[in-house]
Amino acid sequence: MKRTLAIAIILITSVAAHAQTFTDLQQAKRQGITLYNQLKAISAVPYLKTAAESGDREAQYYLGEALRKNNKHITPEAQSAYEASALQGDIYAMIRLSQRDNDLCVKMNNCPVEKKSPLEWSRSALEAAMKEAEKGDAEAMYLIYRITGDDKWFEKSAEGGFALSQYYLAAEYREGKGFFLTPSKRADMVEHWMKASAEGGNPQGMLAYAAIQGRKKDWEQFRYWNEKAAMTGYVSAVYGYGSYLAGQSPEYGFKEDLVTAYASVSWILELDGGGGMQEFAKDELPEIAAKMTDEQIEKSKKTLTEWKATRPPLSFFPDKL
Repeated sequence: MKRTLAIAIILITSVAAHAQTFTDLQQAKRQGITLYNQLKAISAVPYLKTAAESGDREAQYYLGEALRKNNKHITPEAQSAYEASALQGDIYAMIRLSQRDNDLCVKMNNCPVEKKSPLEWSRSALEAAMKEAEKGDAEAMYLIYRITGDDKWFEKSAEGGFALSQYYLAAEYREGKGFFLTPSKRADMVEHWMKASAEGGNPQGMLAYAAIQGRKKDWEQFRYWNEKAAMTGYVSAVYGYGSYLAGQSPEYGFKEDLVTAYASVSWILELDGGGGMQEFAKDELPEIAAKMTDEQIEKSKKTLTEWKATRPPLSFFPDKL
């Protein structure tokens, strides 16, 4: 009986330790990706390395990206991370390896030894993406477009509901892509895909769609999509929303809310320089504070603490590729 009890205790302890380890690794991965998306690639590396060493293929890909961006070229450590991810089937890693001929390491003549050639990785990426696309995966269709340059897959991805493709397709139409009988037809198509992207959760699409509604003087929709984008943690939207609530551009009809404005703009300070937005926040925050009471500022600080516990982290939402 005592032996059985001892074994049970050991098993329970082992399971609890494993669960804790798994939780710690997932937290490291989330923190690493959060920092990377805040354009803090150097700070992201230790967290991503911890998760990557456990075999997490997404963490391995992001580790490769962080190392490549920090060093301006693919280093042996970055290549090793990409290859570990690609060998587990990560299509993004395969695509990055397929692009190595365009990397700065080629000009520097110090590219790491590779397990497969860029052409072989491109073929592997296309094969893997095709399998997923056949199942109706719209993101895989977008990746096929990135591999082949075939616009057919770009459009299929947008039609399949991948919000990033919808945003990019709308942006390309806005810049002159495609043929339309009239400018109004082009504008309608841009609006159609920006709306789809916004409704699909893409924050860039939300702001772009808000801008379209602003040009039409539909200020209710303009305000709605600006707030919606801010709720995703998209840095530009968080800062812009805070500025509007502080009284900037009153013609847009935002109701002044200094507590929320101060919380929004002060949150940007935590980027610590990532993306260059911190300087804008430093300039504006004293102007907002000058209109507030001490009690309002304290309330704003509590509001920000609540946000950080319940909302997505700040992000520039950089393209994964």
